[in-house]
Amino acid sequence: MSGSELAPPQPRPSLLRRHGVKALVSLAIAGAFAWVLLRAGLPIVPDRAAMSHVRWPLVAAHAAILFCVHFVRAIRWRHLLRPIAPGIRRRRVMAASWIGFTAILLLPLRAGEIVRPWLIRDRKQISLSAALGTMGAERVIDGLVVTMVLAGALVFVPRLDPLPKTFGDLKIPVAAIPAAGYAALALFVTLFLMMAVFYFARSFSQRVIHATIGRVSERLAARVAAIVGGLAEGLHFLSNKRHGVPFIGETLVYWGLNATGMWVLGLACGLPMTFGHACAVMGVLAVGILVPAGPGLFGAFQASTYGALAMFFAPTTVVREGAAYVFLLYVVQFLWHIVAAGIGVLFDPAVLKPDPETVEEVVR
Repeated sequence: MSGSELAPPQPRPSLLRRHGVKALVSLAIAGAFAWVLLRAGLPIVPDRAAMSHVRWPLVAAHAAILFCVHFVRAIRWRHLLRPIAPGIRRRRVMAASWIGFTAILLLPLRAGEIVRPWLIRDRKQISLSAALGTMGAERVIDGLVVTMVLAGALVFVPRLDPLPKTFGDLKIPVAAIPAAGYAALALFVTLFLMMAVFYFARSFSQRVIHATIGRVSERLAARVAAIVGGLAEGLHFLSNKRHGVPFIGETLVYWGLNATGMWVLGLACGLPMTFGHACAVMGVLAVGILVPAGPGLFGAFQASTYGALAMFFAPTTVVREGAAYVFLLYVVQFLWHIVAAGIGVLFDPAVLKPDPETVEEVVR
């Protein structure tokens, strides 16, 4: 018997050692965002005067719409999973999604992204890599849809003219925000095209990657090909009208409800907001929270929403009615995610039972 066979198994690092650095970095980012917002004169918590004009029945309507938003957001995932696992239950999809969404919100630096595919595993039917592929396809299509909506709003919804030269009291031009929106649209169009080419012309794509990245590093080229290939596998549903058409339809419903809820909350807070304004705010926020943020997406969420409002409303409105809007938009979403995670566990308690094969795949 060799010495390696006699050696005891090495203990896994503690949770603190594995995620402590991420948590500290996340907290530091949150602190930096808080400092920037306060320095810019953009309230994190609105004053009593700003909240006194809030129409609470409309806030309740916003919360009800938010429930519908996240129901559609969660349940549409079944269309991406059923080409892989035809028997996947809606209850499992809902539970895994709502718990996973909450993990993304709470865990540092979006470490919770792994939770949803880990929970959806179904023994031999859905591997972790396959679930990640469906999530990648979902994210790229979501990014493509929401940045197209943002680009449309930036073109057709009147903005302040000229745009403010500063973002609050910071020397950051508000004109940078539309430019970032168009850049995000270009990025998601590129990602979607890459995935589509890789899916429909796999051998050609492999040759291109090895002829370009492979000149620098064959190992890196193989890694890139594996990642893009895994994401491209999530596009299986597009070749099946039974799943592709409903997924695209439900995605449009999801983003339409999202914009409607943000519009209703704007009216609740006294903002002269139109549906077009809500589409623009939704788009800027969706792009803004892609960057690293503090726990609960704190910081990037507030800064993105304030930046979107600054394109359309006077500075005095932004720091008064806008402050109430940013605060309630964040708090209602945060509380909903906590409640949704609990509902997910009640829907399907078995979703939290560990699958040894999937755990081993995560560890590797």
